[in-house]
Amino acid sequence: MTGPAGPTVPERAGSGFDALTGAGTGAPEGPSPEAPPPGIRTMGATGPSATTIVLVRHGEAVCNVSGVCGGPIGCTGLTDRGRVQVAVLRDRLAATGELAGADALYASILPRAVETATLLAPALAAVGEDGVVGEPPTVVQECGFCELHPGEADGLDWSAFSERFGNPDWDVDPGREIAPGGESWTGFVRRVAAALDAVAAAHPGQLVVVACHAGVVEASLLAKTPVVDGLDGARMQLRTQHASLTTWEVDADRWKLIGYNDGAHHLGTEGVGGSVEGVTASGRSWMSVGTGRPIG
Repeated sequence: MTGPAGPTVPERAGSGFDALTGAGTGAPEGPSPEAPPPGIRTMGATGPSATTIVLVRHGEAVCNVSGVCGGPIGCTGLTDRGRVQVAVLRDRLAATGELAGADALYASILPRAVETATLLAPALAAVGEDGVVGEPPTVVQECGFCELHPGEADGLDWSAFSERFGNPDWDVDPGREIAPGGESWTGFVRRVAAALDAVAAAHPGQLVVVACHAGVVEASLLAKTPVVDGLDGARMQLRTQHASLTTWEVDADRWKLIGYNDGAHHLGTEGVGGSVEGVTASGRSWMSVGTGRPIG
């Protein structure tokens, strides 16, 4: 059976909580073979109107390793290693067809995300029954999926940043702007939440791929899962891999996390994509204010 995101496996009632109820066993002496009531099932079915949104973190970027605040000025695209990371993901997708026929391909306006989306696009094209590959989706740039807007910090190295703007700590004050003209962590999470809602509304029942940033991935989790204070400044400080997949399913305004940080394609690639990039000499990488951990 093939769905919009490639081959699918028929849903099995006998797993998770459903297995505890005996559903699907058919044992005459056991519970009913009928599925449990929807209200207590832990494995909900996918509805026909469900939208699938796959967030792809960009490959390693020059600003990730050079210690530069990577907004529109500071971002100069991917490193050679970053391009290889994305190519490994592209090859996986081409082989499995799991995202073939994507209905839309978005990217933030930052060069590292646009380059990632462009490299991935051929693996997202639909494949006909005759094996003919269609045209890849066009990359649509959307600023709503950018990393946190740095304002006047854009393009500065982290030493210069600290000299001019101090060392804000978003774990203590998530409402503080990174620099004049820039965003706070709270404002960033809410901006990403709005962008996700807009894309879900624009693509009911479709498959959407978004090339974005680690901060966007974390913001999606804070905004769309029941995290205490998720929209008010809570932080997870996740370690999202470069060129990894995070997948959401959206149905009737309900968001279900299907997978986070899927980087299985990097296994066996001699470390090209499997590790978190090192921090710079200043102890920071975009964006790591207040923690020393890269999230961009």
